[in-house]
Amino acid sequence: MSPAQPSPRIPPGPLRRLLVSLPPVNLALFLVWGAVPPVLLAVLVQGIDPAGKERSLALVLAVGALAAMIAQPLAGLLSDRTRSRWGRRTPWLVGGSAAGAAALVLLGQGRTIAQVLAAWVAVQILLNLAQGPLSAVLPDRVPRALRGTFSAATGLGLMLGMLGGQVFGAVFSERIALGTALLGGIALAALLGFSVLNPDADNRGDAVPPLSARAALLGSWVAPLRHPDFVWAFLGRLLLNLGYSLIMTYLLYILQEIVGLSLAEAIVLVPVIAGTGAVFVLLSTVISGPLSDRLRRRRVFVFASAMILTGAMWLPLAMPTVPGVIIFGALAGFGFGIFQAVDTALISEVLPDQAAAGKDLGVINIAATLPQTVAPALAGVIAVSVGYVWLFPVAAVLVFLAGLAVIPIRSVR
Repeated sequence: MSPAQPSPRIPPGPLRRLLVSLPPVNLALFLVWGAVPPVLLAVLVQGIDPAGKERSLALVLAVGALAAMIAQPLAGLLSDRTRSRWGRRTPWLVGGSAAGAAALVLLGQGRTIAQVLAAWVAVQILLNLAQGPLSAVLPDRVPRALRGTFSAATGLGLMLGMLGGQVFGAVFSERIALGTALLGGIALAALLGFSVLNPDADNRGDAVPPLSARAALLGSWVAPLRHPDFVWAFLGRLLLNLGYSLIMTYLLYILQEIVGLSLAEAIVLVPVIAGTGAVFVLLSTVISGPLSDRLRRRRVFVFASAMILTGAMWLPLAMPTVPGVIIFGALAGFGFGIFQAVDTALISEVLPDQAAAGKDLGVINIAATLPQTVAPALAGVIAVSVGYVWLFPVAAVLVFLAGLAVIPIRSVR
């Protein structure tokens, strides 16, 4: 093993400004994903259809995630080919966030499952038109030697947004319309600010690659035999997100069914779990991202995060109590923080085509959005057929397999 080397110094100017900007813009965007599906949507659906809440929530989340899965690669593909005075990413960041904010306002006004479903599909499509191009900023602008640090900054904002979103959702659980409107405003303001602070270069003079109908339809395809490392990285992200989402999607219901809390008590406990997790996410993210750069290692960190999450999944079974789920939140936060800090850097180094980073990252982001489609349906089937308690062993197996998936990657250490 080669000796550790000091991490490259981040020069002042655009790169340092980008590093500082990444946590807040990702926090604002993922505040939506942290607040709406596990809390605001769960409460909204339970109020509309209390008897069939599992089935209705699974339907809404699954269809919405399917829409996001289609939108992200398409947005990446189109942004790669966008030519404007504001560059190729900024028009999508601004336009997607503005339209997504409007859809969030409509979501808060939903009074039937059909209305909620339509609004949530719109939110998923429109905000993912911004999120896909945002993820391409790292390979667009950051040297490889610094990507662990920048990945940690992205992951820090992502995880604090997801966990902070649960707190936000609990606070606005009785004022859902106000909560969704505020979330839209925060996301729009953050993406506008990011675009102003980190302007993309005018690229109107660049050649536009041809885009055929066949290329658009096959935009999500990456030949597995030609790019095996990309496929293994995709599989690892898919499995880990699926295992994690299996629990977090139904957390409000798990607290009621396994721990035995009332709805009001569960709503109060969600931000406690989130806050505990946030502390450990902060700790693991701040350490693991720069350390990954220093050691020139990515895979070992992703593997370690999966093993920590595997252990965390067994805790609520051993301790189906309030202290047990709080400890679960801490350990899961620590493990998932490591994953989010380093996995983005690993992904950026196995992209098949750096010139088409937007499209390829749109494909890889399917590994984060597809679990949102599968997890609600799978969790609903498990909960209804054999009980909520079986969600944890299934999640443990999935995140364990995610750790094994990074072992065959050869182009990244």
